[in-house]
Amino acid sequence: MQKVAVVTGAGSGIGRAVALALLENEFRVVLVGRREAELSATAEQAKGGTCLIVPTDVGKPEAVAALYARMEQEFGRLDVLFNNAGIGAPAVPVDELTFEQWQNVVNVNLTGAFLCAQAAFRMMKKQQPQGGRIINNGSISATAPRPNSAPYTATKHAITGLTKSLSLDGRPFNIACGQIDIGNAATEMTERMAAGVPQANGQLMVEPRMDVRHVAEAVVHMAKLPLEANVQFMTIMATKMPLVGRG
Repeated sequence: MQKVAVVTGAGSGIGRAVALALLENEFRVVLVGRREAELSATAEQAKGGTCLIVPTDVGKPEAVAALYARMEQEFGRLDVLFNNAGIGAPAVPVDELTFEQWQNVVNVNLTGAFLCAQAAFRMMKKQQPQGGRIINNGSISATAPRPNSAPYTATKHAITGLTKSLSLDGRPFNIACGQIDIGNAATEMTERMAAGVPQANGQLMVEPRMDVRHVAEAVVHMAKLPLEANVQFMTIMATKMPLVGRG
């Protein structure tokens, strides 16, 4: 039986790459994101496989409930959730950040991940065979912040707590939860790194990037594990990015 995966933020970047890789590995994939046109573009790039496009604002409980109802109607079960949807706020000093900018990031990055995981738990607990897997995209920022990134960094640190709690709470129901922290994958979001990005010492520096395909392959590896095994935390990053060492 083909497994079913949900990928949030599937309309671009890491989400698109992971969705396409899962399709290549014979998963049926539900493409989730706010922009239907971008989700359709992802589907058009697929080399076969079955995908379902469900435009969804993951920060809204009613939208997430509708997403899972549609998926259950179409496929009847859920095997893997890749909690990937995420946004950032403008890179401004923390005292200049507006409440709306803070709240937007929290709604998508943290509340959205929680709502999707909560709905996945409900479905995975009742389905037969019971269980499934949740993979949270934590980001390198779950470990180390960049300058002027309080909303993004705070939510990604929170994702680590969510991952640990879900991993513990899922044990009785054969639900595994792990996290992948990604650094400098070559996507639209990281194109600015080619021109230089601020470092902890105040300097601008060009940072190396890696092919996003490596990220997709890592997520597929996690997704295909039997439920008796789990990658609790994985960091995949451009080898020469300035993460390890003094700031």
